[in-house]
Amino acid sequence: MRHSEGTPGGDGGDLDVQWRSLVHGWAAGRHLRCEEDTVSVSLRFDLADAGRAVTVRFMTTTKLLVAFMTDGRFLRGDQLATAAAAANAWNTEQLVPMLSVWDVRGPRPCIAGVCTLPLNCRMDQPAFDSLAGDWVEQARQMFVRCHQVFQL
Repeated sequence: MRHSEGTPGGDGGDLDVQWRSLVHGWAAGRHLRCEEDTVSVSLRFDLADAGRAVTVRFMTTTKLLVAFMTDGRFLRGDQLATAAAAANAWNTEQLVPMLSVWDVRGPRPCIAGVCTLPLNCRMDQPAFDSLAGDWVEQARQMFVRCHQVFQL
């Protein structure tokens, strides 16, 4: 039996049904403004250490909740190899691949962080808040390192 809503203090609801509500709840608790369209919920947070902001776009595939993170800066052609090396170093050190060089064949490639969670899991607001907070902290560290160490 599937439940469409989590209950406070309970084991939460199905992520595929309540992911938007969880994202909005997490953002509200951090005083972040959400922008929503038919397929995603996006929010921005500042990276004081790197002098820029990161946008996190939550969306779903058929099986996953995806958090796509970017600092909005595009890579020049001469930065692609450095960005790939930075992604490889980050993913190896963290043991959780999440940094990539996105859209390398497109006219405007960028570095991007990607985190996923299966939609068939159950999650309440405190658990989601903790996980999303971890993802944002990893993104903060990742983009600061790309800026400070790799000059990206």
